[in-house]
Amino acid sequence: MAMAVLQFNIVRYGAKPDGQTDSSKALLAAWTQACASTEAATIDGTLSAPSDYNVIGNSEEWIAFRHVNGVTVSGGILDGQGSGLWSCKNSGKSCPNGATSLKFINSNNIIITGLTSVNSQKFHIVIFDSQDVTVQGAKISALEESPNTDGIHVAGSTNVNIFNSTIGTGDDCVSVGPGTSNLWVQKVICGPGHGISIGSLGKEAQENGVKNVTVTNCTFTGTENGVRIKTWGRPSNCFATDIHFQHAIMNNVKNPIIIDQNYCDGNHNCPIQGSGVKICNVTYLDIHGSSATKVALKFDCSETYPCTGIQLQDIKLTCPNQPAEATCNNANGIAIGNVQPASCLVST
Repeated sequence: MAMAVLQFNIVRYGAKPDGQTDSSKALLAAWTQACASTEAATIDGTLSAPSDYNVIGNSEEWIAFRHVNGVTVSGGILDGQGSGLWSCKNSGKSCPNGATSLKFINSNNIIITGLTSVNSQKFHIVIFDSQDVTVQGAKISALEESPNTDGIHVAGSTNVNIFNSTIGTGDDCVSVGPGTSNLWVQKVICGPGHGISIGSLGKEAQENGVKNVTVTNCTFTGTENGVRIKTWGRPSNCFATDIHFQHAIMNNVKNPIIIDQNYCDGNHNCPIQGSGVKICNVTYLDIHGSSATKVALKFDCSETYPCTGIQLQDIKLTCPNQPAEATCNNANGIAIGNVQPASCLVST
């Protein structure tokens, strides 16, 4: 016999579904009641951020859950109404930093399923310092010109799974920050955007590393990058190890496979030092498709700590009208089987 679930519709707590009235107090009232319940409880509603970006633009996040356990976000739409802030940022004016639409902090056993997030001011979904989190069936979209609108950002978290999602934004479809371990990303359709990125890492001298990340069965269309690792060119104790990129399809991607250890956001005041981030044991398996540029495979690794343990297997990347190329700096590893363009890795 199915267990009864209490429902808390925020309209009953004073929310007005007119797209104008501030309903935050009604949502909090419903949330307080739901949390007080000894039975499983559901809050129902579709949410739009304030159309005036200044209202939440200087907040870190629009909707945040802290120290929760066993919360499921199921279905629904979050509309960040971020286009005004994007225009402000792209004009070069002084603007608010922008708010993440949905953030889980220090939380456990979280499920986000079937959620649609559109036009976030900044990141769409952030998983921070949390564990045992599953995101599935997400639909995330923002204009290609929208700055810093990462689809899903994971940092300081462990045992996170992202499945069967469609993400097209102005930044990374999935971005992986310091302190992430045991991350599984599967069947993500990515584009437009900057691809799936580990990093940037090493912005701070003391940073937790990234380990045991698998990105599998993903498709990239018209993106800036495919699978990327990026680190700042400055001293750091950070690392990225046991990374697996496999079974990917690239459709007209500018940088299908890239490690960039000389990353510098905005190219202003770049440190131009050897990156202290140690990258090792990275595998690329069964990656096929087309590159929009002739350099389909680029490993620009640290002079201080060269990349080690890179493995290429069953790679076929072509470029229209010219042969595809691979370029390597300070990159050590092996190629197995058919690898096109030909590997430039140094065997050690």
